[in-house]
Amino acid sequence: MNLETDYLGLKLKNPLMPGASPLADDLATIRRLEDAGAGAIVMHSLFEEQINLERLAVERDVESHTESFAEATTFFPNEEDFEETCEEYLSLVGKIKETVSVPVIASLNGITPGGWTSYAKLIQEAGADALELNYYDLPSDPTKTGADVEARALDLVKAIRKEVTLPIAVKLSPFFSSLPNFVSELKNAGANGVIVFNRFYQPNINIEDLDTDSVLELSTSAELRLRLRWLAVLSAQIEGISYGVTGGVHTAADAIRAIMAGANGVQLVSALLQNGADYLGTVLTDLTKWLEEHEYDSLAQMTGTMNLKHCPDATAFERGNYLRILKSWQP
Repeated sequence: MNLETDYLGLKLKNPLMPGASPLADDLATIRRLEDAGAGAIVMHSLFEEQINLERLAVERDVESHTESFAEATTFFPNEEDFEETCEEYLSLVGKIKETVSVPVIASLNGITPGGWTSYAKLIQEAGADALELNYYDLPSDPTKTGADVEARALDLVKAIRKEVTLPIAVKLSPFFSSLPNFVSELKNAGANGVIVFNRFYQPNINIEDLDTDSVLELSTSAELRLRLRWLAVLSAQIEGISYGVTGGVHTAADAIRAIMAGANGVQLVSALLQNGADYLGTVLTDLTKWLEEHEYDSLAQMTGTMNLKHCPDATAFERGNYLRILKSWQP
């Protein structure tokens, strides 16, 4: 069975890969992921705040007037929030490249164009095959419009594109007002692909301590449905870029649905954190078996067959299915 896929211009032996997570911190785990059949390795993110904090620390060492901006430093995370330095991250890129034969996709997490974007070039020089831009933005300024938010993202992609020739994938949230238009603009800005969707980690309120609780909750397959809708809409209308999916892929059936909707790359995180690195091999085996049982010759033959252009009932992805779903409820 030919499971090859073109993702960000990279020829992958299959579309399954670990998503950005602590799974890529340990070289032994990375070897297990490759042995299980991973088509690529996605690293955890290097954060804009992390880079800026290190630069601020350098400035404090160089300049004696640290009291002049002491208050400003409180807007940054503590250095203890980051367990590795930027140099260690770049070193890890090289070590992973030496460890595996599959493509290595590094990740930058940030929202504002600035000096930190120069690290994209350092990541390229360290040997990464592609770069995932994790655009995790939560607009809270009432004076900023939706157009302002999109413009900032586009400027960021343009700034990073000037730094590197690497393929760039932008990991998005689902909260843009006109996602197809925005994805089209990202393509024009130099992005080679988009990944749907970033999982926003929601704080809870502790009513006893009058504080917020930050709890990491792993995904479930139910979260995939939002991604399927937008994969089906986007892949049918905006060609020439790759589509990745993250969030809600736990089984081979989940992966098949995502690929049918138009995904070229399928990332697993929660399923691997719960079941271990070797579980990727289980999903891959089940995916292959399903394709053979349903008489597919290749993965490409199945990709996009249920997107908005090819789906027998395209209204399922648009407003036409709204009333039908509401009326389907039975007590």
